[in-house]
Amino acid sequence: MKTSIATVSLSGTLVEKLASIADRGFDGAEIFENDLLSAPQSSAEIGRVMVDLGLACTIFQPFRDFEGLPPELSERALERMRRKFAVMDDLGTDLVLLCSNCSPEASGERNRLVDDLGRIADLAGKHGKRIAYEALAWAPHTSDHRDAWSLVRDVDHPSLGLCLDSFHSLSRQIPSSSIGDIRGEKLFIVQLADAPRLDMDLLNWSRHFRCMPGQGDFPLAEFAAAIRRIGYEGYWSLEIFNDRFRAGSAGQVARDGLRGLRVLEDQSKRLAGLPPSLTAPVEPQHVEFIEFAASHAEAQEFSRYFAALGFVEVGRHRSKSVVRWRQGDINLVINSEPEGLAHSFDIVHGGSVCAIGLAVNDQQAVLERAGALDVQRFEQPVAPDEWAIPAVRGIGGSLLYLVDGSSREAMWNSEFPEPVSASQPRSDLTRVDHIAQTMQYEEFLSWLLYYTALFDMTKTPQLEIADPMGIVYSQAVETPSRGVRFTLNGSMAANALSSRFIHNYFGAGVQHIAFASSDVFGAAERAAEAGLPMLEIGPNYYADIEARFALDPALVERMARLNILYDRDKDGEYFQFYSRAVAKRVFFEVVERRGYDAYGATNATIRLNAQSQHREPAGL
Repeated sequence: MKTSIATVSLSGTLVEKLASIADRGFDGAEIFENDLLSAPQSSAEIGRVMVDLGLACTIFQPFRDFEGLPPELSERALERMRRKFAVMDDLGTDLVLLCSNCSPEASGERNRLVDDLGRIADLAGKHGKRIAYEALAWAPHTSDHRDAWSLVRDVDHPSLGLCLDSFHSLSRQIPSSSIGDIRGEKLFIVQLADAPRLDMDLLNWSRHFRCMPGQGDFPLAEFAAAIRRIGYEGYWSLEIFNDRFRAGSAGQVARDGLRGLRVLEDQSKRLAGLPPSLTAPVEPQHVEFIEFAASHAEAQEFSRYFAALGFVEVGRHRSKSVVRWRQGDINLVINSEPEGLAHSFDIVHGGSVCAIGLAVNDQQAVLERAGALDVQRFEQPVAPDEWAIPAVRGIGGSLLYLVDGSSREAMWNSEFPEPVSASQPRSDLTRVDHIAQTMQYEEFLSWLLYYTALFDMTKTPQLEIADPMGIVYSQAVETPSRGVRFTLNGSMAANALSSRFIHNYFGAGVQHIAFASSDVFGAAERAAEAGLPMLEIGPNYYADIEARFALDPALVERMARLNILYDRDKDGEYFQFYSRAVAKRVFFEVVERRGYDAYGATNATIRLNAQSQHREPAGL
């Protein structure tokens, strides 16, 4: 796959954008005219910069409002095009993008469109240039790539071809099967963008909400597979209009773009029956452990919460200040080593989750895929008697360890041979249900793509949750078996809980952990008796759910006494309760699912309001 990205997709000056594009490994870049017009360098200087960076100029764009104009305006447009050819020579490209005409003065009379496109193709051919004609989804006359292709086909000029843009086609739900009618040699460039499904006008949707492949809801793999089937061999170029991206890190946006393209290449090849380009994604089996970085004082506080939830210390590391707590299939590790990653993590963030271990059945396949997708691997010296567990960097500089599912028991026995307590853990909690991670709003789509690109995981629809101080955006990624689930949360509101967490935590990270239970009422009673600081829920909530769900008053009274929240859908019921936060950083949730597969989103506002009662002016 020959990769490209439009400069309009990134933040910064034109030279900065090109440097980021080259640094991330793209083969080429589309030069967006407004970027060039505002650059202090001449077009020839920009062309030299691209050569020095090893970037091809894949296309110069856009050229607007040509076909169907009255004669006097058409001649003026041809003169504009002649002037572009000199700029294209400077940039080192022979291809220019012509968007379908949106001018109110343009006619949609077909013979006139064919004649005009023939004239501009003749002009381009005399100058050794080519024109890629694109149907804009909101254009009054040519808004469908099938119509654009019929015009290109009937003009039948070697200098006129088609530009297929996934947004313009998929936003209008044009069947990708129609691409099969296009001759591969007449497709001059492919532009790609994903987008969330929104009910709004096409122009604003396009201008503000495009995103990288894999970050939205479009069936891009089918679109790309249809293009592969016609033998297209040109550039696959990202054209992304998104306010969030233009305000963010150009390097991160470019990394996401290339990562999304690599995944799309693999998906489309598989659909088209071609050899795949990536190792197949692996489904993590379950969360094997969660590691907390903590000073000795912080470790005592975490231990108090763990004990109240029914965990017991079951082992100490053979050589390090690391303790293992266990209940059911849940392993919690507190690392108080005075050096190493956990120590550094604690200095920066305070007591918090520094690593998550995921059980996988093929460590090497995950590592190969991570390398191909520019996911950073973490390596550190391992003592001869220590168990080597490969890891990659995760959210906020934390780690994702890849635990061999077949040898995990041997790992625990080797690393934690010393028993600590003869006490048996309670059986209230069975496994890790989900892990909630909070990040800057600008990072949200990056981490969504990270999980769905690296692992066999899919995303749920995005939700907007009302915080007392703003809106929090939340979306889950989960494995097909639901053995591993992460919820991702971010907000643009400076004082929302998620934003305050990031401010006080100094970065993104795990904000809460949900444990599954088969008896949430018993778990809540025993946790309360053991002194777990519980999040208190107000009485109005219980009066509402009793009426809304027609619940037994005795059941509601018990839920109110134990601060248990409730939700129900067509598939089942959901019970949940929360602890207060440890050091205003990490809090815990206990859930019981009775056929219910979501996350109790209707209760998130209740929880956030309850947590806001403990908000301090300069903290959480």
